[in-house]
Amino acid sequence: VQASIFDVFATHEIGHELKAMSQWLDEHRDLLGLVVRDLGRRGVKATGRQGLPAEAVLRCALLKQYRQLTYQELAFHLEDSASFR
Repeated sequence: VQASIFDVFATHEIGHELKAMSQWLDEHRDLLGLVVRDLGRRGVKATGRQGLPAEAVLRCALLKQYRQLTYQELAFHLEDSASFR
């Protein structure tokens, strides 16, 4: 199992929300199968860099939508905030 991107939580209200989201995702592992299916396109050659694991994609997508972030803002927060990683 990959380490959660929500492993470190601030004591702020947002930190509590992120922890609850992480626990919910941990309890609903069946969602990963849907993400794996969507990411695994048949007929695509395996070239270039290795992508993110399905769990990281799911958690990033949830974080982006929940916090209403742009991709640029998501990238910043993932790099800047231990709570978001």
